[in-house]
Amino acid sequence: MTTARVWFITGASRGLGRAFAEAALAAGDRVVAGARDLTPLDGLAADHPDRLARLTLDVRDRAAVRTVADRAAARFGRLDVVVNNAGAMLLGMVEEATEEQIRAQFDVNFFGAVWVAQAVVPHLRRQGSGHILQVTTMGTGGGVASAGFYAASKSALDSLSQALAMEVAPFGIKVTIVQPGGYGTDLFTRGTTATSPLPEYEPLRVRMAEMWGEDAGPDPSTAAPVVMELAALEEPPLRLIVGGASYDMVQQMDRARTEEYQAWEHLSRKAPG
Repeated sequence: MTTARVWFITGASRGLGRAFAEAALAAGDRVVAGARDLTPLDGLAADHPDRLARLTLDVRDRAAVRTVADRAAARFGRLDVVVNNAGAMLLGMVEEATEEQIRAQFDVNFFGAVWVAQAVVPHLRRQGSGHILQVTTMGTGGGVASAGFYAASKSALDSLSQALAMEVAPFGIKVTIVQPGGYGTDLFTRGTTATSPLPEYEPLRVRMAEMWGEDAGPDPSTAAPVVMELAALEEPPLRLIVGGASYDMVQQMDRARTEEYQAWEHLSRKAPG
C-alpha cells in the first residue's frame, strides 16, 4: 500500500500551484497550501476538508515563512514534497525599471524561495528525506528584452538551487529545478507589474509583442501530470523542462550559445585561465 505524501506548495491559490495542489489531492495525497489570498481555495478545501490545510503565506516575510513552514510540517507530521512556486513578473526594459520594482521582483522570485528553502530543510533533514521542487522558468538560460529582471531572478534561483542540491544530498533530500514554459496562469495579468514605458523602446516593444503573440499558453493542469511523475521518482533529475515546445526552444537556445562560444574560441584561448 502506497503511503500518502504530504505536499507544501507556495503560491497555491492560482495557476501552476493550484494545479499541482489539485493533482496531489486527486492522487490521495495531503496538501498544505500557502498563499497570500486563500479565498480561491474555498471550494477545494470544502471537497477535501481532511487532506487540505490552508495557511496564509507571504514569502517576502522571512520570519513568517519560518512560522508557516513549522506549522505546515506539524499539520500532517512531515513534509515530503515542497513546491517553491510563488512568483511574480516585472515587465519592462532594463532602463525603465525603478529600484523599488527591481527589489520587489527579487523579493518574491528569489529571496522568497530562499526563505522557504531555509525554513523547510531542517524538517526534511530530521526526517532524512524530502524533495524540493524549485519552480524557475525555461528562460533561465538567458534574458529576453522586457522580461530581463524576471529571467534574472529565476536564473539566480536556478544557480542557488544547484548549490542547494549538493548541500542537502547527504541528508537524503532531493532538489529538482522545474523549468516550465508559458502556461495560461495569472502571471502575465494579476501577477505582473509593468514599468513606465519610455518612447524610445516602443519599436522593440511592438516586436516583442508580435513575437509572443496572443496565445496565453496551455492550461496549468496539463503540467501537473509531469510534476506528479517527477515527485514519484526515487532518483529525480536536477533539472526538468516542463513542456514539449519549451524543451525544443531550450535546445535551440543551447545550440545557439554553443555556436557562439565556438565562433570566438580563438579569442577565449588567448587567456590562460
